[in-house]
Amino acid sequence: MAYDFKVLKEKVKGVEEWLKKEYTGLRTGVASPSILDGILVESYGARLPINQVANIGIEDARVIRISPWDKSQSKAIEKAIMVANLGISLSVDDKGVRVFFPELTTERRGLLIKTAKAKLEDARVNLRGIREEVWGDIQIKEKEGKMTEDEKFRNKNDMQKVVDEANKALEVLLEKKEKEINS
Repeated sequence: MAYDFKVLKEKVKGVEEWLKKEYTGLRTGVASPSILDGILVESYGARLPINQVANIGIEDARVIRISPWDKSQSKAIEKAIMVANLGISLSVDDKGVRVFFPELTTERRGLLIKTAKAKLEDARVNLRGIREEVWGDIQIKEKEGKMTEDEKFRNKNDMQKVVDEANKALEVLLEKKEKEINS
């Protein structure tokens, strides 16, 4: 009996997406609106993402312009970004909020790479947990007589191939982020 690895592949894809999202939150010295994705602004009694209360645009390589639809929201946006502690500086003017990305120091680059590697390790731990879940399921199916021992080990090898491919994909994400940080 061939084991259905669809659930494994979906969970692996989820781990990859999680790591991509985590990496977009790491500031690299270049203006990137995605760094603001996780920030919620207090707006008329509700907490909303910045992109739901303002337009976000890039002015130049190191500056993002946030133009709130209601100009009175500028202070709330400024406060939300400051509370997020992203290591960026802000200024409020009559058009909205400008976000400045300072040049990265060598020390800061090292810390960012260390953080990126820690997030990669978190993703790998998650992947190992998923692998163990699937391996346990395969062993149960073999004990229940739904597959032979040979099929069990063939399925284990197939499972490991999926996990190895996922680990390579995660490594590629780290390499891209390291290049981005060091550029």
